[in-house]
Amino acid sequence: MIEAFIQHIRNKSLLDPEKKYLLACSGGLDSVCLGELLFISKIPFEVAHVNFGLREKESDGDENFVKSLAKTWNTEFHLHHADTLKIAEENHISTQMAARDIRYEWFEEIRESRKLDGIILAHHEDDQLETIFLNLTRGTGIEGLYGMADRRGQLIRPLLPFSRKQIQEFAAENKLVWREDSSNKKTDYKRNKLRHDVLPVLYDSSEDARANLLTSLNRLKDTGKAFSGLFDLWKSQNIKDSEGLQTLNFKGFIHTEGATSLLYFWLRSYGFNSIQAQEIYQSCLQGMAGKIFESAGYLLNLDRNQLVLAPKTLSFEPIEISENDLGFKIPEGTYEILKLSGQTELDKNSQNAMLDLEQLTFPLKIRNWEEGDRIIPLGMKNSKKISDFLIDLKVPLVKKLGVKVLESGDKIAWILGFRIADWAKQTAATRKTLYLKKR
Repeated sequence: MIEAFIQHIRNKSLLDPEKKYLLACSGGLDSVCLGELLFISKIPFEVAHVNFGLREKESDGDENFVKSLAKTWNTEFHLHHADTLKIAEENHISTQMAARDIRYEWFEEIRESRKLDGIILAHHEDDQLETIFLNLTRGTGIEGLYGMADRRGQLIRPLLPFSRKQIQEFAAENKLVWREDSSNKKTDYKRNKLRHDVLPVLYDSSEDARANLLTSLNRLKDTGKAFSGLFDLWKSQNIKDSEGLQTLNFKGFIHTEGATSLLYFWLRSYGFNSIQAQEIYQSCLQGMAGKIFESAGYLLNLDRNQLVLAPKTLSFEPIEISENDLGFKIPEGTYEILKLSGQTELDKNSQNAMLDLEQLTFPLKIRNWEEGDRIIPLGMKNSKKISDFLIDLKVPLVKKLGVKVLESGDKIAWILGFRIADWAKQTAATRKTLYLKKR
């Protein structure tokens, strides 16, 4: 196994004899064998062990054992005592999750403080298969088939191509001793149940079941990576991004095979799940215009023939602007307030407003628009409901929710970002202009 191990770490450029690493060592079979392989291969490493305090004397025995191993390997030993149960309770997570968080955070602290070149973990082929099946039971989709990577960031797993059987044979050949964790025999944890009860039955179903399973999973992983590349191309061609909104025209996916997956891969980073992706697709097929879907921070609106994605509008308390204010700040940006005299060149940018100062009543107020609000849009003589004005401009519902108005007395002087009121415009008679300019 030693020759295969050295060849693997060379081919994948996983470990370098000129660098030094941190080995996470529990004292069990896998990490002991990995430490021995590193020692024989002359890969410099230090040892880190966490005593989680979950098995009393057994945990203390593991600690002493790993400490003696570090002496055998003539390397630095790092130890961390953790109150795992307390941390799990305080963070409202399982003991297993707490233990995972504790060890990875501490390993990284050691790596940084010692300026080491990576954290070496003893996960092997059987662990990989268990992880993939666990992912499938959690509904993680095709990416759950990827399992663990040989290297991800600072975490290095050089044993992934090797089975538990190969590791056991290496230990026997080299007369290695290790510690047995009694909790590994319990089947009340999902991973242990898979390991002891489920996967052995699957492997025994035929002589080549395990080998065929690994081959199939590798092919599925490659298929997943191909899909990921095709998705990136589809996204670049179909998702439009403008003024904080993302839009997807129905024609970009509605009759495409795998449309639900395309929607999910687009929306998942914004907090939407696969079930919502299915519901969104069905709503599009049924032409349910106006329907809104929500995640923690985003809204997705079925707007006519497209989907529109936008961040949720932050709650906004109305603000007042006095005659002497020099500026104001709203979620959409910061504005300067300038007072200009005489004839002034008109700023046609809809993000800014130039108003006849003498027509305004202070204090002015900026607030979210409300149903029933009306405005006399620039160039018109009659008032119009703001809701109808926004509909005419085909403003998506998710953007409408955040539209703000500038109120002067009991009249709307400006729909921010869209149009000023005709009564508040500059004319030939204007002597002073109030210029609201977005920075």
